[in-house]
Amino acid sequence: MQIADRIQQIAASQSLVMAARAGEMKAAGIDVISMSLGEPDFDTPESIRLAAQKAVEDGWSHYGAVAGIASLRTTIAKQQNGVAGNQIAWEANDVLVSVGAKMAIFNAIQTAINPGDEVIIPTPSWVSYSEMVKLAEGKVVAVHTKYEDDYCLTPEQLRAALTAKTRMVILCSPNNPTGAIYSREKLEALVAVLRDYPEVIVLSDEIYSALTYDVSALTLAAFEPLADRLIIVNGVSKAYAMTGYRIGWLLTKNRPFLNACIRLQGQQLTCATMVAQRAAESALTGSQACVEDMRQVFEERRELICRLASEIPGWRFNQPQGAFYLFPDVSALGGGDKVAELLLDKAHVAVVPGSAFGCPDCIRLSYAISTAEIEEALRRIKSAIVNGK
Repeated sequence: MQIADRIQQIAASQSLVMAARAGEMKAAGIDVISMSLGEPDFDTPESIRLAAQKAVEDGWSHYGAVAGIASLRTTIAKQQNGVAGNQIAWEANDVLVSVGAKMAIFNAIQTAINPGDEVIIPTPSWVSYSEMVKLAEGKVVAVHTKYEDDYCLTPEQLRAALTAKTRMVILCSPNNPTGAIYSREKLEALVAVLRDYPEVIVLSDEIYSALTYDVSALTLAAFEPLADRLIIVNGVSKAYAMTGYRIGWLLTKNRPFLNACIRLQGQQLTCATMVAQRAAESALTGSQACVEDMRQVFEERRELICRLASEIPGWRFNQPQGAFYLFPDVSALGGGDKVAELLLDKAHVAVVPGSAFGCPDCIRLSYAISTAEIEEALRRIKSAIVNGK
């Protein structure tokens, strides 16, 4: 059976591949600790689960509006208006609810990119951005950021990468996989460059915005001059431990662009699951204590993993400011692919090689696992690297 060329050219998600390999080893009786997936290990809060159950009982089981339930869209706009630093007045009609933030990003790229259009992606970057651009027949312009810059795109790098063919720039803060956060000063410098390129769309992936430590992540909606070409993406997966509910969204003030995204989504899936949308609305309107409780646990785990990782020879890393990943440079030990294989084979710890994120010198470890698992995983890792076993 024929497989289309556009599918042949995209890579499998390496985080899912490593998780699958870990699962296979576990099924074979091997005690594997997986640090490969970006998924909170908490249960979805009870109030949200109850809201989903009530939605079932209340009959939210039919088709809904393609763009999402009106009350949820209103809630999302209200939430974004309340984000610290936000300078754009959002309305319900600026919102498209999708099946996870991943589909929101996919919709935006498919709607914006024509064959040959260039999309600037600072690397290290989330594994799916580049593959989505390829599916749209766009050209990925990977800009390799530096360890010394905390893997943040600099204005000099941005200006050098921009061309007449540039259609979009994708930024993610807090970043997956590095955990880095762009400061106000760094964002202001990038926005200053973008003022000279008014036709370039800016996609800001803010899915980890609720999970920050020491400093807060500034939304790109803090820069009102970007309003007519800015896309904000967020969702409930990370902040509320709702990965399986698959509810995310995009916001844009550009109404023709939003309407085009809605047309695309209407042909893809009709609408996001109605029960899940009601659960997401409950998450956003209910007590936010669950988010803060989870954030504090991740902060404690961050301190633990950084302390233990600092004892491993050949590793260097910047302390993550957000999300729940550690991204050490292991080039002194032969690079990310070699170290990831060593750790899986010898230490029985699954991590993701940095090549999946465009940075082959590194590996990514998720600390969205228990304290006990972090301690045991880092013990195994240190033993495998120091003793070769």
